[in-house]
Amino acid sequence: MGGEGHNRREFLEKVVAGAAGAALGLPRIAKAHASTGEMPYRRLGRSGEKVSLIGLGGGHIGIPREEQEAIQIIRAAIDNGVNFMDNCWDYHNGESELRMGKALRDGYRQKVFLMTKIDGRTRAAAAGQIEDCLRRLQVESIDLMQFHEVDLLTDADRIFGPGGAFEAVLEAKKAGKVRYVGFTGHKDPDIHLKMLNMGFQRGFTFDAVQMPLNVMDPHYRSFAKAVVPVLVEHGIGVLGMKSMGGGRILRSNTVTPIECLQYAMNLQTSVVIVGCESLERLNQALEAARTFRPMSEKEVAMLLARTATAGAKGEYERFKTTTDHDVTWRNPQWLG
Repeated sequence: MGGEGHNRREFLEKVVAGAAGAALGLPRIAKAHASTGEMPYRRLGRSGEKVSLIGLGGGHIGIPREEQEAIQIIRAAIDNGVNFMDNCWDYHNGESELRMGKALRDGYRQKVFLMTKIDGRTRAAAAGQIEDCLRRLQVESIDLMQFHEVDLLTDADRIFGPGGAFEAVLEAKKAGKVRYVGFTGHKDPDIHLKMLNMGFQRGFTFDAVQMPLNVMDPHYRSFAKAVVPVLVEHGIGVLGMKSMGGGRILRSNTVTPIECLQYAMNLQTSVVIVGCESLERLNQALEAARTFRPMSEKEVAMLLARTATAGAKGEYERFKTTTDHDVTWRNPQWLG
């Protein structure tokens, strides 16, 4: 949980130094480890928790028409070594959490690291959503609770302000309902840095942060260059998402699905969260994890050279440049 206090000047100096260093070269890669043909595991920052290299995305669990198919996908993932479960209070109006709650019965809950997210920016809204999550997931505690879609510069002010959502999450943590705390966002690295900075100013260090990490990211508003080095320095777990940009990156005809996944794995990520609305998609993600081997700097450079033109303006990362993916922007009532 909370770490040592950091004053603003010290923090900004470190941020500028880290971002500048990364901007001069390629994003730093994960430490090498041997491929065994089994699911690799990494540490979730300073928490020491062991999490699978891929995580099961909760948004896609709400896509199958039949609930049983979703439960089958979740349990198949767990049976194949995936222990990181992603979800959110608002996914499919709560259906994703309800399905996961049913899938985690019969001893499956004990096999996973369970994460979900809340949208509330006020203490009251956040507290109510936390209770909804616990009820739907049928659990007494959630391993990682994250503030969802921190995509506006004002979000950090609301969350950390008087009567803000941060108060509700800390209360839930003290009550044993939440173990670790993080946040997510997909818009702009500067917004992530502000959120981190406001925590540091209050003597609080997040346990995990989630962001887009993909083959287009280094070319436009790069989270890998600006945010990941700060997280690694402070022992904060790095959660990668949107490795294929919702499928849009594949339409650039520059990379394959496996290349997308393994590039994200090659960064200093704790886990790469993958949307799997079918067993076919799950098997693809499992293959990428089981066959992953660390890429050389030359291999990374060649891959990024192929995506440089397509990624220069954020065309294939519309979550950065448009409101297409901003669910809370379309539902401000969820924020409180």
